[in-house]
Amino acid sequence: MSTVDEVDAAGAAETAGTAGTVWQDVVGQEAAVAQFRRAASPEGSLAQAWLITGPPGSGRSTAARAFAATLECERGTGCGRCHACRTVLSGTHPDVTAVATDKLSISKDEVRSLVMTAQRSPATGAQRVIIIEDADRMSAGTFNVLLKSIEEPPPHTVWMLCAPSAEDLASTIRSRCRVVSLAIPRPEQVAELLVRRDGADPALADRAARAAQGHIGLALRYATRPGELEAREESARTLLGLRSSGQAVLAAGSLVERANAEAAASADDDAAARKEAFLRSAGIEDGKIPPSLRGQMRQLEEDAKRRRTRLVRDVLDRYLLDAHSVLRDVLVVQLGTEADLVNPGVREEIMHAAQGGDPQVTLALLDAVQQARARIAGNVPPLLATEALLARIAVRSG
Repeated sequence: MSTVDEVDAAGAAETAGTAGTVWQDVVGQEAAVAQFRRAASPEGSLAQAWLITGPPGSGRSTAARAFAATLECERGTGCGRCHACRTVLSGTHPDVTAVATDKLSISKDEVRSLVMTAQRSPATGAQRVIIIEDADRMSAGTFNVLLKSIEEPPPHTVWMLCAPSAEDLASTIRSRCRVVSLAIPRPEQVAELLVRRDGADPALADRAARAAQGHIGLALRYATRPGELEAREESARTLLGLRSSGQAVLAAGSLVERANAEAAASADDDAAARKEAFLRSAGIEDGKIPPSLRGQMRQLEEDAKRRRTRLVRDVLDRYLLDAHSVLRDVLVVQLGTEADLVNPGVREEIMHAAQGGDPQVTLALLDAVQQARARIAGNVPPLLATEALLARIAVRSG
């Protein structure tokens, strides 16, 4: 199926079942949605701790918010129209607290604050809901801070932890949660969402959804930022054109430089907005920070540095996922399967790279991309990890 006008019967049935409700933007997750709805119903069994897992971009936080809205819904159905549903989805409901981090980790102090919030009775709704969107970014010590509240949650408190996989959390935590696993949505389902929710052009939405391989956030980026898909295809051509270690070193340097520039622009904008909000809340108009507030300002600056480090890693990870999709396409051609290409815009270059190539070599390169992602996530210097990967690709391609 090539366009969103041809969404298959299964996708249409899912949309019809959730249209107009809090679940309408949770795409491709029929089994998970059914489980959440059943638990929230009067006949269901509502656990007080949930672990929502799924690959990046599958909609973990969107599903958690929809579940929270269903629990608070004045009609008890997640209608999407009542005041409770609308305030939960907008992030303003007094009984729903959601925490996500754009830093490298969630601190113990942040979790202690959540534990204290969990102790309070609901103000207006049926439940007090605590959502931790990046639960995999807690350390072992932070998990210990959370454990007691997960073991013995106060009445009418529901914890929702979101992570890529159950193994990303301490066993003591995951064993006390009801696990719901999300799938990777199909490209046509993501494309339909982009058209319906974001007003994207259908043809562009289809290209963006396929390039993003089910990652909703990336698909939105490709569909709404002019030139993103073209830049992605140019990067693919560069990757497939590597023929020497020298080229690999230059390409890696350029890639890391672009990642730093993109991260810096985003981090600087965010830091400026946070500083302005801090000064405004403190009633400071001349920019002079009194001694009593200098510690808080230093903390803002330290947090900004951590956000920048996290953003660099996230941007590089996105580039590496793109590289993985290109090598996947090469392997598809080498194996002669009928699977659609993720990168049809560089079909000619993919066909050339696949000619005479060894599928075993391509498989090894796919593993190398995943190793590079893990190394960067594990604090290996990004330039070093990227150079090693691209040099390996160049040597095997040459």
